[in-house]
Amino acid sequence: MSKRRGVAGNENPSKRQKSSVEEEEENVNGGDQEDPSLSQRFQCASDVVSDAGIVESITLKNFMCHSLLGPFAFGSNVNFVVGNNGSGKSAILTALIVALGGNAQATNRGSSLKGFVKEGESAADVSVTLRNKGRDAYKPEVYGHIIIIDLRITREGMRTYKLRSKSGQVISTKKEELISILDNFNIQVNNPVSVLTQEMSKCFLHSKGEGDKYKFFMKATQLEQMKEDFVYIKTTKHVTEDKVEQHSECLKDLKRKYLEKEDRYKSLASLDEMQTKLEELKKQMAWALVAEMEKGLEPLKEKLQGDRRSTEKFNEKVDEWKNKVEEAEKKYKQIQEQLEGLTQQVQDLQPKCAELKAESQKRNSLLKASEVTVHTCRASLRDLEKDKAQLSSRIKDLKLSISQTTGVESQARAERVEQIQTELENLKHQISTLGQQIDQYEHASSRAKDEQEKMKREYMVLQKSIDANKRNLHTMESSRSNRLQRFGEHMPALLNAIEEAHRKGQFKHKPRGPLGHLISLKDPEQALAIEVCIKGQLQAFTCDNYEDEKILQGIMARVFSAGRRPTIITSSFLPHVHDTRKRAVNHPQYPSVLQTLEVDDPVVTNCLIDQRGIESILLIKNRTDARRVMQGRNPPQNCFQAFSQDGDQIFTNRSYSADQTRAKYLSGDVEEEIRHLQRELENQEAQKARFQQQMKKLDEEIKQNEALLRRAHVDQKTAKNKATKLQLELTDLENVEEPQSEDLRPLEEELQEVVAKIASKRTEYEEAKTKLASLKADYEKAEQEYKQHKEKINTIVEEADSIKDELSRSDQEVMKAKHHKKHYDDKRSAHLSNIQALEAQLKSKEDEIKESVAKATKICPERIDVRRTAKSLDTEITRLKVKISTQQEQQGDRKEIVKEYHEAMENYKSMSQQMRNLNSFIKSLDSVMNHRLQVYADLRRFLSARCKYYFNSMLAQRGYSGSMIFDHKNETLSITVQPGQEKEADLSDMRSLSGGERSFSTVCFVLSLWAITEAPFRCLDEFDVYMDMVNRRISMDMMMKVAEGQHYRQFIFLTPQNMSSLPVSRIIRILRLKDPDRENKDPQRCQNDDR
Repeated sequence: MSKRRGVAGNENPSKRQKSSVEEEEENVNGGDQEDPSLSQRFQCASDVVSDAGIVESITLKNFMCHSLLGPFAFGSNVNFVVGNNGSGKSAILTALIVALGGNAQATNRGSSLKGFVKEGESAADVSVTLRNKGRDAYKPEVYGHIIIIDLRITREGMRTYKLRSKSGQVISTKKEELISILDNFNIQVNNPVSVLTQEMSKCFLHSKGEGDKYKFFMKATQLEQMKEDFVYIKTTKHVTEDKVEQHSECLKDLKRKYLEKEDRYKSLASLDEMQTKLEELKKQMAWALVAEMEKGLEPLKEKLQGDRRSTEKFNEKVDEWKNKVEEAEKKYKQIQEQLEGLTQQVQDLQPKCAELKAESQKRNSLLKASEVTVHTCRASLRDLEKDKAQLSSRIKDLKLSISQTTGVESQARAERVEQIQTELENLKHQISTLGQQIDQYEHASSRAKDEQEKMKREYMVLQKSIDANKRNLHTMESSRSNRLQRFGEHMPALLNAIEEAHRKGQFKHKPRGPLGHLISLKDPEQALAIEVCIKGQLQAFTCDNYEDEKILQGIMARVFSAGRRPTIITSSFLPHVHDTRKRAVNHPQYPSVLQTLEVDDPVVTNCLIDQRGIESILLIKNRTDARRVMQGRNPPQNCFQAFSQDGDQIFTNRSYSADQTRAKYLSGDVEEEIRHLQRELENQEAQKARFQQQMKKLDEEIKQNEALLRRAHVDQKTAKNKATKLQLELTDLENVEEPQSEDLRPLEEELQEVVAKIASKRTEYEEAKTKLASLKADYEKAEQEYKQHKEKINTIVEEADSIKDELSRSDQEVMKAKHHKKHYDDKRSAHLSNIQALEAQLKSKEDEIKESVAKATKICPERIDVRRTAKSLDTEITRLKVKISTQQEQQGDRKEIVKEYHEAMENYKSMSQQMRNLNSFIKSLDSVMNHRLQVYADLRRFLSARCKYYFNSMLAQRGYSGSMIFDHKNETLSITVQPGQEKEADLSDMRSLSGGERSFSTVCFVLSLWAITEAPFRCLDEFDVYMDMVNRRISMDMMMKVAEGQHYRQFIFLTPQNMSSLPVSRIIRILRLKDPDRENKDPQRCQNDDR
């Protein structure tokens, strides 16, 4: 019944005497008073610490309708999970049942596990922590003092387990290990005494049928399981008896065949003499073959010795050309050093040349400036002479002027001039304002057009992305039935065509591809990184030779009539993977791409190694860690780059971000990729609509600005035309104004100043001419020095050019000598390879001789000196075999007859022994079954008596009386309860009680079953839902009293009640669940209350 050893001895039914059982039945049936030793019975193990099998915590994620519940930390003894409907109480109990191996039907919450996954999520997770301490601990050296059970339920209804130790290490993923753990702790989630759900309570406890209560009793005590086992054993026994009957007939046939073969064996004539002679000829034949093989080995040894002697000639030739190569390289080095010396001279002269050139340019600049000064002085003199002539002419004209004008005409012209100037000022202001408006309109229109062009470019990029995602979505949807569709819609047709060509023998070796279809990942999380790393080779094919490549190109031309074709990589196929141990990266923490891939075909692995160097590329999930590893002081040996989980590429001195965010070819979950593409397309279509709306708005803005711009241009042109007309009129008015009489003295003074300036400027002009001549002489001297230095450099460069030609010829001599050396190296290598081949052939022949000697030794241990040839011996052996065969055809094959005789004898003896074993098994089974059925009946009667006893004891605590009548023949359990004393009232059926009284009686029934069964924890779901306050308090007191006396056992009660009336106690823990928030679910909705 139980494996737990922390209970009192008087509660183990297997150790109780029959007399004590009868005495207990008498006590139960004889009185209804409370047993004063009852509390002592419940407290018999009160000092035992709960150490193995109890639930320490549970966490739910995406389970049923809850995103996250927990973690809930349970106490070692009494736990109340309190909360209103919908807060998650039943979800916790359901998760506990499912996580500990129960099926979906056992929870009465669904018919399939996939119904427990929250709507919209791909999987649900449950984590349960069990205590693993004490002498009943399960593998404590492996798991530690707790066992963590992680359950994942997928949307498809798949259930996977991970059994972890205290440190979080995964110990096992097999359900058999979980079953072993549950058996060790005696955890029975399907047993209603261990876990009593609301539906199970309604079905059995609150049912009015007496048969349902009996079934509940049988299930709780595991008697039902024992009964089913007995029925199965009985069925097995009947099947075995039927087999015995069938084998009895077979045994008679075997005995008859055995007697027939025995008679034939005894009547067989002997052929020993011919067989002996045949064996002797076979021995001679074996050693004759050895002698002939040894004779054929001598010419091969002689040829090998001759080739070894000629190896010295090849070595001499190689050494000769090796010396010539060294001499040519030495000469080349000398010429190169000479050239470097000349080059160094040129480099040494270059700074001086540059300095002289700069000096010449400086002198030239000063000369040019001086020429400008001379030219300026000359122009100034001309201008002053003109000013002098004009002043003289004007003085003369003023003296001769006699014209006068009237005052009235002068005033009229002045008023008109003032009016025109006012209008011109207004028009100037209007034109300026219109110009500013035109600039604003042009700037706004230009900015809008630039924005429009930018949006058009972004719109085109977005449209291309939408088209690409649509193609990818179509490809993904097609790949649901055929994964090859991911690599292109024509890929299945291409592989079929390749298979057909290979079947017809067109290929020497069948091409492999696409390479991405032939690899799989050990870690699906690295799909994006690996895809970015070997993206160029995912759709590629590889061929063994160029003839196969041409055939494959022809097939691709037919299949891919248009569009891009897959790449073809040509490399010899090898039957084994390259040895990359010397050049591969080996990091203790991070794997390489080669280590992450699973590839069955070595050809595919070698192709990726040759083309991409996957043995030297690390995969580091975190980008920061990747930069730290690759760009630190000591990057990993043999590693030249790494990839992060997001596809980022990191070198030792730089890094690049990936241009894609999800894996297209290597992702495992097709449905998730389809959903992601659909969501992305929806977002892109919405973005496209926003782009179109913004572009339409920009078009309207551009049109409006252009209209305003045209209007402003028209207004500005009109204003400018009007201003031009007014300006012409103003000019005419100013021109008709007659000169007034002026004072001649200012003009004469100005004339004198001009004459003085002419004299001063003429002196400056002469000085500038003198300076120009001096600067010209300096410039010509600096230019001459620069040309001389430049000529010297050119002379050295010409000499270096001739040395370069000589260096080129020397380089050709070096290449020629290296070519001859390589030629003789190749000939020597071929010669040595031929020697190795001869040595291998010789070794093979010697191995064959050794094998032949070994075979001959097996046939005849001592070597025979045979003078006959193998051919003559073979002829005589054939003749003798024909003679033996003829006699065997007349009498039958001796070996066959002996073989058939022994087989018939073995079959007959084997069948006889099987029959004896089966009969003995049936006899033993009858004896065992009779004994166990008797024990089963005694155990059932004993458990019934104990259940009655504890039931009446529980009722008596409230002053109730009652009886339990077990009818094991009809499988019914009748329970009668009376709220008063028996003397005051008669017992009545539970159906006549009130709801609260019936619930209290049911609790008594459950507690009585608790007293006769064992389990590390007990769970009750809403046990007090039908009780009134009085019965709830009494029932609670009873359960708390039981719990207080059983500190080694854990109790978990789920109730919608407040439970604030509970007394403060160190053994009670209350987990209060918050009310469900329908709009915004709180991921953590629990509050612990230790009392």
